Amino acid sequence: MRFSGSARWITAAAVSGLAYPLAFAPFDLFWLAPLALAALYASWWRASAQQAALQGFVFGLATALVGVSWIYVSLNQYGNMPAPLAAAAVVVFAALMALYPALVGGLQACFLTARPALRCMIVIPPLWVLGEWLRGNLLSGFPWLYLGYSQVDTPLAPLLPIAGTLGVSLWVALGTGTLVAFVRLRGRSRMLPVTVLAGLAVFAALARIPVFVQPSGEPIDVALVQHNVSLRDKWQSHKANAIARDYLADSEALSDVDLIVWPEAALPVYLDEVDSGFVARLQDHEADFLFGLLVRDSPAPGAAYYNAALGVGAEAALYKKHQLVPFGEYLPMSWLLAWILEYLSIPMSDFSPGPLPELPMQLAGQRISVSICYEDAFTGVVNASLPQAQILANISEDAWFGDSLAPHQRLQMARARALETGRPMIRSSNNGFSALIDPKGEVLELAPQFVRTVVQGSVQPMMGTTPFVRYGNLPVLGFCVLLLAVGFWQRAEASRDALSQ
Repeated sequence: MRFSGSARWITAAAVSGLAYPLAFAPFDLFWLAPLALAALYASWWRASAQQAALQGFVFGLATALVGVSWIYVSLNQYGNMPAPLAAAAVVVFAALMALYPALVGGLQACFLTARPALRCMIVIPPLWVLGEWLRGNLLSGFPWLYLGYSQVDTPLAPLLPIAGTLGVSLWVALGTGTLVAFVRLRGRSRMLPVTVLAGLAVFAALARIPVFVQPSGEPIDVALVQHNVSLRDKWQSHKANAIARDYLADSEALSDVDLIVWPEAALPVYLDEVDSGFVARLQDHEADFLFGLLVRDSPAPGAAYYNAALGVGAEAALYKKHQLVPFGEYLPMSWLLAWILEYLSIPMSDFSPGPLPELPMQLAGQRISVSICYEDAFTGVVNASLPQAQILANISEDAWFGDSLAPHQRLQMARARALETGRPMIRSSNNGFSALIDPKGEVLELAPQFVRTVVQGSVQPMMGTTPFVRYGNLPVLGFCVLLLAVGFWQRAEASRDALSQ
């Protein structure tokens, strides 16, 4: 059986889409990301807008079905959604995520139809990055599997404090497009791709030179208490006291530490329900504490409640989670989708968002920027307390993901946040991976998954402002717009040349 040219390219898009997630944790085959993109770029070389959109959709669908397959685990194993419905939900979600590369494919085909090499170099890369940015912001946002995350352990990592993860995405997308153009072109026309590749290499090399942050005071000693409490036990009210006593017992046994961190919702109760004697014992400890619990405006029925973090030090400090998880912590378009809750068994799934920005917490003599669970995937949330904060802290509940790709991907994103901000990251998770990460994104201490343990180590507080903290994604987005403007100009020039012939 012989495939048509179109079928071959669709097959290539599917295969490259399946390979793309392998560039990320836990596989870390970083070279597969540009290779998969190169195959997609090549499929778009002479494709019509309709064909390119279909190829982009197939690529995106395959990527999502592999890369975010953990959604099935969350819905079926922990949300108690029937298996067929959970599988259908994953397919629908993957199809929605596939719309972004489909949009990129369709739009890029509208540029420079007679000059596919220039399209690969100056049109597809900015469209790809704008597609990632849109996916990370539209409808609550889903900033997962950004191309830049695949390069955290490569020589491109020094670009993160300068341009952020999207900036690294753009570098890789530009390099991939330029390589594709170089392979497809012949003779003197290869000079432009060679020049662009040289410029990208020089920029990456120069990014290693500047130093934007410096140590602030002495390192602090940190203990992460990971108790691996099952979700079934955590949300049974009669077990809350035993859970709290266990955390307290293990923490009181710790000495010579400055800060003790428990995970998200370590105390599965409201703050107004916590016994004053319990808080007093925390205050009597030589270390300060940071842990998750629930907060409500009042005990009255219908009052707003929040997923929160409490800091116990010289003064108590409270952070209310801002970036909530759709369907897990709140229901978008509840008037339309309320029926979904009939199939889910997710406790505390109607939180209200807290305000942003929040001031850093004063704990262990340091200013600490706190985020909860997947908030650390959102640079706007993490950067909101910078540059004042000297340390980043994230408390998480990764039990919802089970033994899937998600906890590995989340640790990789936390490392990117440390690199972007030039700050150490303290990460406390109920069932792993609890970790201490230095400002260069290196994991200093790591707790294995699914075990009860205590991780101890030290982190160095930092001060200073990286370009990414100062400017965010604006420079990268502006450069993308500039490249597209050049693409429009080249398209207009090509049209005028065609008319004059």
